[in-house]
Order: sequence, then C-alpha cells, then structure tokens
Amino acid sequence: MSDRPVFVIGCPRSGTTMLQLMLHSHPRMAVPPETRFLVPAYYRRRTWGDLRVAARRRALAQWIATDRSTKFRELKIDKDEFIAQAVDGPGSLGSVIGTAFRMYADRFDKARWGDKRPSYVKQVDLLLRLFPDAQFIHLIRDGRDCVASLKEMPWYTLDSFHAVSTWAEAIDAGGRLKRTLAADTYYELRYEDLTDDPMTELKKLCHFLDEEFSPSMISPREAASVAVPQHKIWHSNTHQEVTRARVGSWANRLDDWEIALCEHMLGDRLESMGYELSGAPKPAKEHVTAAQKTMQKRKASRMRKAMRDRLNRLREPSPVAAMLTTGQRTMAGVPHQRAELTEPAV
Repeated sequence: MSDRPVFVIGCPRSGTTMLQLMLHSHPRMAVPPETRFLVPAYYRRRTWGDLRVAARRRALAQWIATDRSTKFRELKIDKDEFIAQAVDGPGSLGSVIGTAFRMYADRFDKARWGDKRPSYVKQVDLLLRLFPDAQFIHLIRDGRDCVASLKEMPWYTLDSFHAVSTWAEAIDAGGRLKRTLAADTYYELRYEDLTDDPMTELKKLCHFLDEEFSPSMISPREAASVAVPQHKIWHSNTHQEVTRARVGSWANRLDDWEIALCEHMLGDRLESMGYELSGAPKPAKEHVTAAQKTMQKRKASRMRKAMRDRLNRLREPSPVAAMLTTGQRTMAGVPHQRAELTEPAV
C-alpha cells in the first residue's frame, strides 16, 4: 500500500475542491481544507535556522500552529500535540510540515494525506523538494469557464486579463510537468470528463495512485462538511451531487469581448486540451495588448522569485526533504525501522 503524499493542482475554479472531496471520501486518504502554511514556511526557511536542532523545530511548529496567517486551525488537530510530534520527528523542513498533514490523516484513521491548492501547479519543484515522493493530480477545465468563474469570486480582485493569464500559466506549467515528471508522479484529468463519468475517471485516477477504487468517492458531499470550511460560500456546490450544470456556461457568463480575447490568447491551448472554439471574432487590439502586457509582467515577477529562491538554496541551514514516508526515508538514506517482536517470550 502506498503512503505517498498527493497534491491536487490546477487553475483556480477548475473543480479542485470537488476533487479534493472525492479523494477525502476514499477510505485511505485525507485531504484537508487549504491551510496556507506550506509555501510561506518554505520561503522563510532560513528564518527557522538549523531544523536538526529541536529548539528550531519547536519554533517552526509554533509558528505553523499559532500564526493567524497559517489557517492551521482548519486541520482541527491539537496544537500542543503537533508541536511535540514535530520536535520529536526528523530534523528537516518537510518533516515538520508533513507532520501536520500526517496528524490530520490520523484524525480520520487514514494512511495517506493530500493537500489541495490550485497555485501549487506553478510550485511543483518546491513541493518535490519538500516531499520527493509526492504525486500530483492536475485538474484541467475549459479556460473560458475558469475565467468566467474567477470573475464572480468575492476574493478575486484582479481583472479579466489576469484571469486569462492565470489559466495560460497553469496549462503551460502542466505541459512542462508532463514532459519532465515520471508517469507515476504526474496525472492530468479534465473536469468535464470527471463530471461526465465520475466512476470511470476515478477508477483510472485510483490506478495512478496505487489505490483500490471506492464507490464512496463518486458522491463526496458528506466530506464537504468536514473538508470545506463553512465560510467559503463560493464552494456551496460541493455540498451537492456532482453535476455538469456549469460545463460550457462561459457562453452566458462572459462578455463578447472576453470570449473573443480568451479564444485569441488561449486558442491553441484550448484546442490542445480538447476544447472547441466558438469562432468568436478577433478581439480589439487594445484588449490583446493589455493581455500581453499582463502576461509579461507576471512572467517577470515569477522569474525574479525563482532567482531569489535559487540564491537561497545555496544558503540553506538544514535539510529540506521530509523523512516520514517509506519513499522519503529511502531517498534520504534513513534505515527503515525494524518491526518490534510481538510474540510472547517462551
């Protein structure tokens, strides 16, 4: 049986919460609400110092468990017990972070944990540094539907040009991952296929995860009460049965100029993923120029962040990779613990 961590990635509003709940409905997998401490902890890793020192592990664990920005409370695990287990655990950044997720899985008596955050699609390299045996499920949805949905979100404060760029970046990142990662590490799945035939698609997904398919995954709404915080009203559909009601709804939710822009800027990507274009007229030049400038600025920002991370990798105070699962311990060269004898003495 596998104990590899699983990450759900993709463009925001691609159905990743629905997939999170399907996975959480599996009897061996626990996938919590978004917690928001993994990436910040990684980028601040020099702050914590040498995590081979117990006091430094305690400092990191306390930050994860108590800082208001981390949403650790969504895990509903005991703060003091987490800190204690992190201190007693292996001396690496990934081990401290992974301990929180492992304890979440223990809440449900499950063997594996996962994590869901759409933006992880652009941070897989980071995640593999932390969890070198991780598996990634990239959920892909029609970019026009994603743009339409993003526009309607109360938390999305950017314009349509950014929404178009967000989907393009996710698809481009997925293309790179597909070319570079092993077949047992990266898996692509279309939202439209998943909602059309959940059983078939989930069986294929379970094969990738090296798990037995469970029928409970098809109707995951019971898991929503556990794995989706009530304040996230934009996930209200997850409390209902899986539906195709929103597939193709972009035609009524986007303005004509937005449809034209999407098909012009995203057309090749859409068709490569199996989506048909509507034949919208060519967009206005000023819209194309604005979209191109937005994409360029976002790309430059990502490159600057990547450069800073490469410099920080030269000055890391302690190991990054987790040493909790079978695969992680093997990669780190940590001897496997021998099972204790349970037979009574003669």
